[in-house]
Amino acid sequence: MTAMFPSLRSVVLDTTDARTLAEFYRELLGYSYRPGDEPPRPGESDPKGTDWLVLVARDGRGRLAFQQVNRFQQPTWPDGAVPQQLHLDLAVTSSEELAAQHQRILALGARLLADRFDDPDEPLYVYADPSGHPFCVLVAAEARP
Repeated sequence: MTAMFPSLRSVVLDTTDARTLAEFYRELLGYSYRPGDEPPRPGESDPKGTDWLVLVARDGRGRLAFQQVNRFQQPTWPDGAVPQQLHLDLAVTSSEELAAQHQRILALGARLLADRFDDPDEPLYVYADPSGHPFCVLVAAEARP
């Protein structure tokens, strides 16, 4: 008998503003909304609401979801009072691409938490997204565009 394993469906981030956080990651990663989760047109109300929104990778395999919550305590990494519990590692293929993405990520509304761009083994930046979730962008030779 062969072993059966579950597959990872989505990584889910809690937030007090699901639409804003979904838009941040949509712009950052180039993902698309799952059909029916798209923002309403200007002047229209959101009939579905924003309790649960899903973004899907271009290849259809990766999913990032956003769950609306009433209260969210931002992690305080690296200070430690409130642990991060989970973070995303995103990869680029070169230091040049990392530098270009750094400016773009800040323009999208992320906050810089740590700068290890000059690390000879693993150049990276650590950011907080608009809800305060930490995430890293690092240089990894095996990264795919």
